[in-house]
Amino acid sequence: MNKEKSIKTSRVIKIVAAVVVLLILVSQSMYSIGEQEQAVITTFGKPSWEGDPGLHFKIPFIQKVQLVDTTIKGISIGYDQNTGESIDDESLMITSDYNFVNVDFFLEYKVSDPVKAVYASEHPVEILKNLAQSCIRSQVGSYDVDSVITTGKNEIQAAIREKIVQKLEEQDLGIQLVNITIQDAEPPTDEVMEAFKAVETAKQGKETAINNANKYRNEQLPQAEAKIDKIIKEAEAKKAARIYEAEGQVARFNAMYAEYIKNPLITKQRMFYETMEEVLPDLKVIIDSSEGGVQKILPIDSFTKEAE
Repeated sequence: MNKEKSIKTSRVIKIVAAVVVLLILVSQSMYSIGEQEQAVITTFGKPSWEGDPGLHFKIPFIQKVQLVDTTIKGISIGYDQNTGESIDDESLMITSDYNFVNVDFFLEYKVSDPVKAVYASEHPVEILKNLAQSCIRSQVGSYDVDSVITTGKNEIQAAIREKIVQKLEEQDLGIQLVNITIQDAEPPTDEVMEAFKAVETAKQGKETAINNANKYRNEQLPQAEAKIDKIIKEAEAKKAARIYEAEGQVARFNAMYAEYIKNPLITKQRMFYETMEEVLPDLKVIIDSSEGGVQKILPIDSFTKEAE
């Protein structure tokens, strides 16, 4: 009796387990796509997409599905979309006539390629916002403040839209720009103006200091180079003069030595007379060699002359 009861219980457990497994397989085999959605289906790492709304089937545990919202969404640039408060880092810009202006934009976009929107980059919306800010600042900076605040809004919007579309085509993020509009454009607050004036003044002071330093360098550098060139030339001239002098002395010594080898006594006497002539240039002497071949030097003038 107990054995039959145990067998029935085991069968019930197996049936329940089979039903649970079947329900899991069924739930993992189906997915639903909404009217404003598209599905990115990954099979063994290879993505594809399905855009027809309704109930669809997939291979359980092999295919993975990620739903992508294709509705038009918006990004605020220059202000907080929830609170409406201005964000100076995004809204404050410099115009072509060096004025400051606060400009708020609202950008609308939607997903054009679900696979690229999911796999081309990790944060495509952030990339879109950065691209838009770059294009906005570049374009606003090419207009004067009056055009930005009043007459040139439509032209600026069209130019910015064209630039963003071009950048998105280059990046190929799977996102499409729908529209971008200027929400508001006005001069910044007095506090911000004063802060930026102080920054500009500091920048101008820096540029002035750099220009003065470059001017002083440009003035002093040629003078220093001329002094260096003069010193080098003088040194080279002294070097050459000393070399020529040394070479002349060597040549003279060699000539005298050659004469000395030929006639030592005559050479000695000539050298003696030449030395005496250098030492006592104004002294008049008579050389007497009449007595036994011994020469006598007899000074005619006194070695010292009385001062007149």
